[in-house]
Amino acid sequence: MRIKTSTITTHYELSGPRQAPVVMLSHSLGSNLHMWDPQMTALETRFRVLRYDTRGHGASDVPDGAYTLDQLVADVVALLDALGISKVNFVGLSMGGMIAQGLALNHAGRVDHLVLCDTSAFMPAEAQPIVQERIDAARKEGMPGLADATLARWFTPPYLKKQGPGVDMIRSIFLTSPVTGYIGCTEAIRRLNYIDDLSRISHPTLVMVGQEDPGTPVAAAQAIHERIAGSRLVVIPSASHLSNIEQAGVFNQSLLEFLSRASR
Repeated sequence: MRIKTSTITTHYELSGPRQAPVVMLSHSLGSNLHMWDPQMTALETRFRVLRYDTRGHGASDVPDGAYTLDQLVADVVALLDALGISKVNFVGLSMGGMIAQGLALNHAGRVDHLVLCDTSAFMPAEAQPIVQERIDAARKEGMPGLADATLARWFTPPYLKKQGPGVDMIRSIFLTSPVTGYIGCTEAIRRLNYIDDLSRISHPTLVMVGQEDPGTPVAAAQAIHERIAGSRLVVIPSASHLSNIEQAGVFNQSLLEFLSRASR
């Protein structure tokens, strides 16, 4: 489904029992809503599941220019308004986790429970040249020029070598992602700086991270966990950045345990 909201036209899917609590899923940079396929069977039996393509990704609008995290958060609020949904349990991974933090900080009333996966709250100055290199490569070579290095960060070497479930899907999604949207969202997340505000988040929060995630490492997850009072930290062994795919079973179990307690 595509719906015109007050900000953009957004592609989304809404499934599961109509009267159940809503779980909203927000994907990583260079991906789309199908990144969450390994979670759908587990979630749909108990929850109303809303997943969507972030601005510049999938079948959502791809505006020109640099985006901001405030815009990405506003797109979420606009989608919820358009669908008549007042509050959600928000689950975000990587870029989706950054959007989740912005939503919880600036639109606290729209969030019930919060799940932050393989994400960070701050982009350090020393990371800026690397970010710029990726933007330059995307402009020059398109998504194929970034694909191999990206998948090497997203999955552990053994998982990539055996072509574990989901690798081909993610490669295909990444290669077909709009360059304009990738660059626009990269410009948004390079300005990430929520770290000093996290103590204001009072929602029940679960923080999950792959033990071998090189991009948003365990230390970044610990920094978030330490600043959100009462949050729970789960480190997932034998997983890199897309822990929801590489270790879907462990990820789903931890997610369902947290959300099931929340729904009670």
